[in-house]
Amino acid sequence: MSLRLSTVILPYRRWHEGGRAAWTRAEQLGFHTAYTYDHLSWRTFRDGPWFGAVPTLTAAASVTDRLRLGTLVTSPNFRHPVTLAKELISLDDISGGRVTLGIGAGGSGFDATALGQEPWTPRERADRFAEFVPLLDRLLSEDAVSYEGDFYSAHEARNIPGCVQRPRLPFAVAATGPRGMRLTARFGQAWVTTGDPKLFENGTPEQSIQAIRGQAERLDEICAEVGRDMTGLDRVLLTGFTPDRNGPLESLNAFVDFAGRHAELGFTEIVIHWPIPDSPFAAEEKVFEQIAMEAPAQLR
Repeated sequence: MSLRLSTVILPYRRWHEGGRAAWTRAEQLGFHTAYTYDHLSWRTFRDGPWFGAVPTLTAAASVTDRLRLGTLVTSPNFRHPVTLAKELISLDDISGGRVTLGIGAGGSGFDATALGQEPWTPRERADRFAEFVPLLDRLLSEDAVSYEGDFYSAHEARNIPGCVQRPRLPFAVAATGPRGMRLTARFGQAWVTTGDPKLFENGTPEQSIQAIRGQAERLDEICAEVGRDMTGLDRVLLTGFTPDRNGPLESLNAFVDFAGRHAELGFTEIVIHWPIPDSPFAAEEKVFEQIAMEAPAQLR
């Protein structure tokens, strides 16, 4: 299988002041999927413009035809499975079945306390995620769902007519630990990683490759334990969070080398951030577009 190239378009621009143009350009450049972050705010963008993921993706669906659309990632931090399922079914319908749900356990950023709650511990996030994903799977696959759990409930929740994509839209599950990987093996159509966060500040690209190889091997082992066929599970690397940082976007050759090394680990999709000046995702737009147009052919 050829390595797919996708992008992340952060929702920080007004739709008619560059937002729309980025999504239509992503389709023109031939990206497989254009994702956006599903946060209420994010890091250095907190005190500036930031728009909602689902409305943004709905608007993007209306101005594109072939481009797949998705979140990287949605989490339980401020989402409830019942309301999220209704939004996703609607988005899947509007897009004609072009939606992928990137989903993760969430972190300790601004989303964790925006609703007034104390931030959950890693254990609490994992516990909620373990309930969130199976319930969302049911809500997107069944006409009516009732459920009483430790964290979430659903009472005769109706989701008719269901997703355009059957049996439901695909899940791309972000996971680095064994509990998350088991959810990936049970419910995911793809696995997402950003690498090992402990290596971001002081690690080397070589150490990062080894760490990601270790993650992939653990996923293989867990899939074997649960009897999951690995041939139907894509592997997605969201770039920008390894020690390489934005180095792969400095030139076409740098990106092809970076992507090729990760393709050797079994990755089927590489995701790069749409350039944002004066941010951690700053990059030359001409080089970015050259990568989008020319790199996939070199990575076949």
